[in-house]
Amino acid sequence: MRNSRVLTAVCASAALTFTLSACGGGSAALPAPDGSTESSTASGSSDSYQKVLNAAPVATADQIPAGSLMATIRKRGTLAVGGTDTSALFSLKDPVSRKLTGFDAGLAAMLAKYITGSTDTKLVQVTVATREQLLRNGTVDAVFATYSITPERAKKIDFAGPYYSSGNAILTKKGNSSITYVKELNGKNVCVQSGSTAANNVKKLAPKAQVMLFEGNSQCVQAVRQGRADAYVNDQSLLVGVQYRDASVQVVGEPFTTDPYGIGVPKQSPEMKKFVDAWLKKIEDSGLWTKLWRATLGTAVTGEAPKPPVIGSVEGS
Repeated sequence: MRNSRVLTAVCASAALTFTLSACGGGSAALPAPDGSTESSTASGSSDSYQKVLNAAPVATADQIPAGSLMATIRKRGTLAVGGTDTSALFSLKDPVSRKLTGFDAGLAAMLAKYITGSTDTKLVQVTVATREQLLRNGTVDAVFATYSITPERAKKIDFAGPYYSSGNAILTKKGNSSITYVKELNGKNVCVQSGSTAANNVKKLAPKAQVMLFEGNSQCVQAVRQGRADAYVNDQSLLVGVQYRDASVQVVGEPFTTDPYGIGVPKQSPEMKKFVDAWLKKIEDSGLWTKLWRATLGTAVTGEAPKPPVIGSVEGS
């Protein structure tokens, strides 16, 4: 059983402190510490998660304007979502049901239901490097992938939200006590995903760090496990999911940046951003956002659910 660890989740303008629940605690069936797949769900409580999806609203016909991207999606019958199936607590494929569960996966399913009447989605795997391209060429309708809002990215695509806020943190091999905060990354081999906000943040805050660029999350985690990297920097919420499934690594210190997450939508379909913002406000006001948090992220941290960030409050949103 893992020791509890203090984590900080940065939401809107306030920082809320949480503690990781020990594995096996709470009502949810969660991954075993060795990363095995014995549990019935790896991203939260399956019963409460499904109840949230069942309660999600469906848009009326007059809320789907003719000729809009939403009308195209409704006619098609499926929302094409850019995302992942390997991110614990956010979007992870259940080893038994083969369905996606997690906070991002749940939001995507609820948006799909709002547009089409069904929670079914078509997942297109994305990386940090491909998200904008897949939105711009029409391969996906929306991206739910712990997608940090930045003004630079907002020049290429539109962001609805923000819907959640996290911050860059540090993952190391279990037992490594030489790194506890960002300045101690100087002189160390630090893995980041290419094209991520973490890459620039490390270069800025620890300029003497030896930055190693990899395409995906799993490659960076493997580099830390094998000792090729001393640390891996990414959003704390993602690293918590890694630690929750893998007892050989640990999240250290507190977040040293603030990263608001947005829902990526095509800039060539501006009506989609307005529509998704209105839908997001609807599920926040109804309490479904909070219930989804409790069924996913809330199974791995203790404390009250955070308040969602104010929609449109971030430059680029």
